[in-house]
Amino acid sequence: QVQLVESGGGLVQAGGSLRLSCVASGRTFSSSAMGWFRQARGKEREFVASINWSGGITNYGSSVKGRFSISRDNAKNTVYLQMNSLEPEDTAVYYCAAGFTTVPTDFFSWGQGTQVTVSS
Repeated sequence: QVQLVESGGGLVQAGGSLRLSCVASGRTFSSSAMGWFRQARGKEREFVASINWSGGITNYGSSVKGRFSISRDNAKNTVYLQMNSLEPEDTAVYYCAAGFTTVPTDFFSWGQGTQVTVSS
């Protein structure tokens, strides 16, 4: 079992940047794939990015590719999401998740989420 706590959300103007962090507790973090998902109001949850246990494999959703970057520090049990060139359409609650692989359907444990709001 992995417990996940996100932080770093907030209000930013379009074109700005934010970095989200997710701290995990539990012994399985370093062997788990990690990911970020988001859910905007009235919309379904959307895959944002994922990273394998070593950090050597990353995947991105088409709407964020080239603007967002996922990374992890296994020594700190932390995964990050660097978000650049933010757009109002990026406004959503962002969730950290732990998974078996980087495939979006393979995630099994979720954090409580952190709100990101991008103003135009």
